[in-house]
Amino acid sequence: MLPPNEPSQNKPSSDAEQPLGEASRQPQRVSIEIDESRAVALYANFCRVNGTHEELIMDFGLNAQPIGIPTKPLVINQRIVLNYFTAKRLLQALHATIQHHETLFGVIETDVQRRIRPGTVQS
Repeated sequence: MLPPNEPSQNKPSSDAEQPLGEASRQPQRVSIEIDESRAVALYANFCRVNGTHEELIMDFGLNAQPIGIPTKPLVINQRIVLNYFTAKRLLQALHATIQHHETLFGVIETDVQRRIRPGTVQS
């Protein structure tokens, strides 16, 4: 028979029963309910990033002339302002997602000139 305060050998111990050092090293998984009913899907092929000492500002728009120098001004349709803590978490999430995509489909070439096939661009 076990003393009254000792956990059973067959019973898994909870975080409360573990020494403080072990429990504090394990990240807590929290499930947050998300309401996406008002989300609007938008497309952008242009992004500009600026910042202040407190915030990161990301402007998104559509570049109708992605090859060469645009002759018309780019119109910014969306702006997202983040604090740097949220921006860093976004950076980590984007990095992990793109890394997974490249593992499945190959490296993403970001230089438009390298993606163009000769003879496919009309002036």
